[in-house]
Amino acid sequence: MANKCVQLIIRGRVTGVYFRASAQREAKRLGITGWVRNRNDGSVEIMAEGDEDVIKELVGWSHHGPTAARVDGVDVRWRGYSGEFSDFRIMP
Repeated sequence: MANKCVQLIIRGRVTGVYFRASAQREAKRLGITGWVRNRNDGSVEIMAEGDEDVIKELVGWSHHGPTAARVDGVDVRWRGYSGEFSDFRIMP
């Protein structure tokens, strides 16, 4: 499969519920690189790169997130693969 890049904006009760740490754990499990961060509007943003199949798994995971989260919606935006990330980080 080809490498892909996706930007996800996850809305709902997604801050203060370990969403970022859970996303990092899931990304590392899948072998995905990129980052996750809280946004000022209360949503969470993920930028992720990897094999298309595992990226699709992360997209599926983002629709529910960790147990304490309540995901109301996910915006999925496919981007051009850059290969710029060496690991998956939690951004401030």
